[in-house]
Amino acid sequence: MENEKSPADAVKKTNLTPKAIISQKYGNKACYKVEEVQESSEKGCPGLAIPQKGPCRYRCILQLPEITIESGIFKRKKDAEKSAAEMAIEKLGIQISTDSRTPQEASDLLVERLTYLFSNEFLSSDPPHPLSGHLRAVLEREGDLCGLVPLSVMAVYDSRLNNLCKCINPKVESNPFLVIPLIMGAASRLPELVATSEGQLSIWRKNLYPPEVIESLVDQQSGAPQSTSVEAIHIPCSQEKAIELVILDISSTGYYLDVIAKKLDLTDAAKVLISRAIGKASSETRLYFAAHQSYLIEPSSDHTNAKEALHSEVSLNARASYLSSQDIYGDAILASIGFTWRSKDLFYEDVSVQSYYRMLISKIPSGIYKLSREAVLTAEFPLAFTTRTNWRGSLPRDVLFTFCRQHRLSEPVFSTISTPLKAVSESPGSSKKLKVTDSSKEDTERASGGAISTDARESVESAVSYQCEIKIFSRSQDLIIECSPKDSFKKQNDSIQNTSFKIISWLNMYFKDLNLPSEKLNSTANVLDVQFSHENFLKEFVLSRSIHTVHHAETEGVKFLEPNTMSMLNTMPEQGVQSLNIEGPDSGVFPSNGSLLCISYSVFLVTEGEHMKENLESNPEFEFEIGVGAVIPHLEAAVTLMSIGQSACFKMELPPKEFILAAAVNSARTLSLLSSKSCCLEYSIRLLQVTEPLEDRMEQALFSPPLSKQRVEYAVQHIKESGATTLVDFGCGSGSLLDSLLNYPTALEKIVGVDISQKSLGRAAKYCRFFTQN
Repeated sequence: MENEKSPADAVKKTNLTPKAIISQKYGNKACYKVEEVQESSEKGCPGLAIPQKGPCRYRCILQLPEITIESGIFKRKKDAEKSAAEMAIEKLGIQISTDSRTPQEASDLLVERLTYLFSNEFLSSDPPHPLSGHLRAVLEREGDLCGLVPLSVMAVYDSRLNNLCKCINPKVESNPFLVIPLIMGAASRLPELVATSEGQLSIWRKNLYPPEVIESLVDQQSGAPQSTSVEAIHIPCSQEKAIELVILDISSTGYYLDVIAKKLDLTDAAKVLISRAIGKASSETRLYFAAHQSYLIEPSSDHTNAKEALHSEVSLNARASYLSSQDIYGDAILASIGFTWRSKDLFYEDVSVQSYYRMLISKIPSGIYKLSREAVLTAEFPLAFTTRTNWRGSLPRDVLFTFCRQHRLSEPVFSTISTPLKAVSESPGSSKKLKVTDSSKEDTERASGGAISTDARESVESAVSYQCEIKIFSRSQDLIIECSPKDSFKKQNDSIQNTSFKIISWLNMYFKDLNLPSEKLNSTANVLDVQFSHENFLKEFVLSRSIHTVHHAETEGVKFLEPNTMSMLNTMPEQGVQSLNIEGPDSGVFPSNGSLLCISYSVFLVTEGEHMKENLESNPEFEFEIGVGAVIPHLEAAVTLMSIGQSACFKMELPPKEFILAAAVNSARTLSLLSSKSCCLEYSIRLLQVTEPLEDRMEQALFSPPLSKQRVEYAVQHIKESGATTLVDFGCGSGSLLDSLLNYPTALEKIVGVDISQKSLGRAAKYCRFFTQN
């Protein structure tokens, strides 16, 4: 796919409302609560003691993961909600759109912002700004480090400062660490207030804070424990070395970044750089790594040789870079710790080996879906999207959004097309033929930034079909993937979900087999109506190949299933299965394609001879549709042989290691068992319930094309052969046959529907009206 148009032509950015910006960043985690505020009326009757009610006003409370905002009082609810959203955007420093300021104006504002950040007012701000927590912490450091704030902290924890730096130098978007020299430049314009040290990459306030400010900080300290231990993950630069769990011993009177610096063999926190937040918007999970001079060099051709020389001394940390979607060199620490908007106290939570591998598999489509089902070793992204009724886990559209966020791509751009269908006659005086044509004018609505447009509702008399086109762009607005299926759907949401499903299915196939030949990748894309730019696609996912295909030294020699066998329904069920044992009386009720099953299951990692056994995953009630590949093929093959109430046990070879460790709670024991090189997975399942499918869904599962379509085609064939001009459908129901006949040219001049249901006849009547009107 060639990019004939510029990215600016391909995507037209809309001016999003404050509420849309909040929704885009937080989704359903943003909660608006509107309260009525009753004001007393000043226009009361003299002498009456009864207070008179005034006009009703509204106040909005906006709850976000980081902060709670309360708006002013307004006459209309939507004005209160808008005000709360605007206040949240201002407070959090969210960038609304491309800033129109000149670099010089942004530089002046950067100096003003720096002045405010080191003011007495900011240090004691309420609610607390995350950066103010760092300022308080460095004031408790001892010796020469007292009061010194790492420049990397300034760059990461103040969004407004970061956005101003992007106005000055747009390259900050691709290399966030270019903020550091810009801050140093702004600090040089404030010689009376702050000082910097390039050697230490720190900034500090020259004059001490007033005693009353320091005393207020001491009074605000809570009775937190004197010290605590936090689990983190050490990610070596070399992929030959395994990740390992480390313990951060954090003192309430110390600075946690100094502790992380020591784990990285650095002298102090000024030499530590901090990545973007990994995961959800409110996450404090970040990567910490050593600062190298190369981070301060702009990515331009003039500095290419200098960067290559510096990078030759320290290697790219592929695993850390893949998780954060930015270049990280040298060893790194993955930790969830920091100061937030929610409290003045330090926030922290453990990051386990399981957490690391869950972050890793959340970068691939099947992993996103598995995690949404909490069934890493059992669930698979289905091979077909049937109905929302039987779909379990994240819907295709949601999986696509999550995938784009995980890889720091722009949110998908949806274009929905609604096409009214109407029956027309070929020529005056000729026999009426039921023919479907597109209207001359198609209503096309586009939405950027992931906001899906809503078509105006058609009247009940109209028949409307929907098509959806999706485009995915990089952060720099280079077109990567485009999907424009010709399939039409009666519901707009169905068209959106099905187009999203096609993209996810294609991406899933790529990530299942990263060594897939280009010819196969292209042919599969064509089948799924997917077009992609080879250059842009490989550029965005260059690290995927090295991350998801590496087996580390601690499991070398262990026999794993090939990644693509986990999702191939046409794989022989016996492949990798060592034994199958079914127990219990035969109830006579067996599942069939299209059925909704409910099972309980447990998955164990067992060694040869079953001398050691570790429970990896269990679920007392797990629902899935059979026949669409919603679970691993081995389990699906087993349940098709079972009846309700029966239990089964089978063993199979190991899936890729990243899935095993993403499921394992006790990673140390799991790694120990894997090192025995004679492990397999044991599944223990029980069939609890079978819900038989509806007829139309059985048709989808068993017949292609569906029986209903085959019946219509059979009827049309005989109508054409007979030359019939009149058709009577006894038991027409809601008119599905009459509706279908509108799509075929025939000699019919009169159609009649007969049914005992008045309600069904009301729905069928509209198709007859289409025919008689034309």
